[in-house]
Amino acid sequence: MSGRKRSLIVMAMLSRASLSLAFNHVSSSLVGNNRHLNLSNLHGKNQQHNKQAAITILPASVQSDDMMSQSSSSSSSQVPLSLQNRPSHVLSMDEIQPIFNFKSKSSGKDKVLNATGILHLAVIVSTMPFWMAAMKITEWLGNTIEGFDNNRAKFDYTGKVWCRAYLSMTDSYPILEGDVDRLKVGPSGEMSEGACLFVANHASFLDIAVLCTVLDPVFKFIAKDSLKKFPGVGTQLVGGEHVLIDRTNKRSQLKTFKQAINYLKDGIPIMAFPEGARSPDGRLMEFKGGIFSMAVKAKVPIVPLSIANTHAVMPNMGFLPVQSGQKGELRVYVHDPIDVEGKSEEEISREVREALLRELPADQHPLDDEFGLNNAEEKEMVRA
Repeated sequence: MSGRKRSLIVMAMLSRASLSLAFNHVSSSLVGNNRHLNLSNLHGKNQQHNKQAAITILPASVQSDDMMSQSSSSSSSQVPLSLQNRPSHVLSMDEIQPIFNFKSKSSGKDKVLNATGILHLAVIVSTMPFWMAAMKITEWLGNTIEGFDNNRAKFDYTGKVWCRAYLSMTDSYPILEGDVDRLKVGPSGEMSEGACLFVANHASFLDIAVLCTVLDPVFKFIAKDSLKKFPGVGTQLVGGEHVLIDRTNKRSQLKTFKQAINYLKDGIPIMAFPEGARSPDGRLMEFKGGIFSMAVKAKVPIVPLSIANTHAVMPNMGFLPVQSGQKGELRVYVHDPIDVEGKSEEEISREVREALLRELPADQHPLDDEFGLNNAEEKEMVRA
């Protein structure tokens, strides 16, 4: 499919989305029943079969003594045999075949761009203007029509449409497995099971697009405020009123912590990465403190999401993805909810970690879990 046709498809999807949102609002107002948009139809049965951002930690001032960083004693035996037997999808530099090598101005790290990355760049450049326009239109409607976009659900929907189009056009739509019905929404646009705290491992910048693709319900990210500078993503986070944390300001951290709890109490799920940063090699890192206390205070369950192989599709040194998601087997597994009532934060942390590891491939397990290594020297030898 030509770039022109792809652009027209995305423009049509985003335009239709914005117009549908306005039409639905007017229609529902006439019958006195204003509804949120149901996204489940866009998922389709396809996902059930085929289908820098560090989202951050909470401040130390809201962490309990029990909620310190933990290292699980889980072993590679937790990995299902079906995952243990799968080869790693991480590419060597020779397999990546970089066309450009350069240093990132923001991080100073070496980055590469290959033919796949150039394709992704072309798709992003050609479709992002339509996403930006859709956000502008939806924001204007929300500010003009009272009650049109409570909780910025419709504004966030434009980002979900773009992410789904982007991953589809780049052959990178993720496979969705596990308790997928939990991600469906009811007629009101809210989760039929009620609000929860979604948590996932964080192995790549691509995780954000993947999560926006598979999560139907209205939800809010917990993200560091430095993401505001990124085009598209930053506009979505600010305009969608997501929970943005300034790590240098404790007062701001406490304020955003309360904001997240209020969202949960109002029935809006929160999406957070308990590692507090992207893993440099895709392996699950230790958890930072404070995340799980939100679920305890709001009295909502925690739903772990195992994201597999985004580290192989868009590794740390990749400016953009270096291979398609189909080749890299992008996969999201939805675990059963973890009840937090009567449990210490240490117990919750352990259960979440064990759940995430169960559905991650072996090359995303910590080295000590995978190889039984206990000292830094041995781990460094294996990495080398």
